[in-house]
Amino acid sequence: MTILHLPWLELSIAIPLIGALWIARKRDPEHAQRLTIVVQCLALLATIGAWVDFGSLRTFEAHDRWDLVSDLLGGEALIIDELNAPLLPLAALMYLATAIGTMRTKIRRFSFAGSLISEAILLATLSTRSPWMLVLLLGAGAIPPGLELRARRKPARVYGLHMALFLGLLTAGQILVRFDSLGDTAAAWGIGLSIAGLLVRCGVVPFHVWVTDLFEHATFGTSLLFVTPMVGAYAVMRLIVPVASEELLHAVALWALVTAVYSSGMALIQREARRFFSYVFLSHSALVLVGLDLATPIGLTGGLSIWLSLGLAMTGFGLTLRSIEARIGRVSLAEFHGLYEHTPRLAVFFLLTGLACVGFPGTFGFIGTELLVEGAVAASPWVGAAVVLAAALNGIAVVQAYFRVFTGARHRTTIPMRSRTPEKAAVLTLTLLIFGGGLYPQPGIASRYHAAIELIEQRRDTPPTPTKSPGQPSHDTAARRPTALPGTTAAIVETSTGH
Repeated sequence: MTILHLPWLELSIAIPLIGALWIARKRDPEHAQRLTIVVQCLALLATIGAWVDFGSLRTFEAHDRWDLVSDLLGGEALIIDELNAPLLPLAALMYLATAIGTMRTKIRRFSFAGSLISEAILLATLSTRSPWMLVLLLGAGAIPPGLELRARRKPARVYGLHMALFLGLLTAGQILVRFDSLGDTAAAWGIGLSIAGLLVRCGVVPFHVWVTDLFEHATFGTSLLFVTPMVGAYAVMRLIVPVASEELLHAVALWALVTAVYSSGMALIQREARRFFSYVFLSHSALVLVGLDLATPIGLTGGLSIWLSLGLAMTGFGLTLRSIEARIGRVSLAEFHGLYEHTPRLAVFFLLTGLACVGFPGTFGFIGTELLVEGAVAASPWVGAAVVLAAALNGIAVVQAYFRVFTGARHRTTIPMRSRTPEKAAVLTLTLLIFGGGLYPQPGIASRYHAAIELIEQRRDTPPTPTKSPGQPSHDTAARRPTALPGTTAAIVETSTGH
């Protein structure tokens, strides 16, 4: 068992928890915000330390130096591997950028102590691959947004019903999967129930309404931090991909593809900015699922790469839109606002982060999108065409929203609306990472390709549960290493990574 030099994972989880207890006593929201930023910087440093330490070990997985949680609970309670190593700093950065970008008009409505508790739960979720601990943490992570809805006296029925359905299906499915004495038929039903529960959590059609409802009634910051880490996709990688049959994975990919195209079309016709943002996110998160469930090295590499780029881009895009709301209130896309003259920097950030979401050339998501399209075309030309269609519609929707918010009229106000230094710092940091990853993509793509190869090797070593009756033979779903044609993106990735 490979062990990290320091207990980075436990530190990254403990720091936000201790900070939440400390900050909960503070009555001054501005002071609480400053302390939260300090605590989240420490948590970010701990996750970066875990990533760097793990990279120095040159192994696929590692445990903490003092793995107290695993000693208490047993199994693989806390672990870092090729899949979650970059996801941990990304999640910590999302929370830090949101805290920094929170303006004075919103700090009384945004719970900083609650955000630290949510961050600790999220980092613990991304640090485990123990099935039951993962289920428990997914359920715990759904509680803070529900409590906020109740505290603000907003409708919580839609969100609560969907989260209850998600947890009920996932728990029942894992019970059937994990108890071997129930037989292969029960295990197959368990995988199906687990998939259904996770699709609810991921917001696929027709279970997407809770996402738009959450953005409508909760604070923008809470909604953004709950959906953008895409823990549903993480659970799919941990619980479903290693054991599901090839047919089931292709069915999930097809369902996600329908969601991606549908959501991109819905984003085009929205008349309210929050709903527009939620549909853009749903479309792109569904494309991530398409790549993850193709279960081929190139498609999986594309899905994992888009996962990282989408986390950065959608966080920056959401924070920009949140800053605009702090100035003029809820943003309507049914009319032109003409805000460019007052907030030119926010206009630039809005367009850059929005186009980064769709994989614009020069951004981190460009290579990932190319890989996803190539993997999708290898599966079926129609699947590849649908992926391109969804990305194109999302790009049109982003440009259309930009014109509605920043052009077409002259906005008159006596209050200065220029962007503040904390806002610029938060969004500029994300923008630099987005374009840095686009201009020098090799380390990120190589890391994701290596993770894809190792995950497929694990899938080969774990026989999939048959989806047919016990008397029928199951398909061999062992993935084979790709033999890419010279000149393709796949060949470039393989050559540069040494595979």
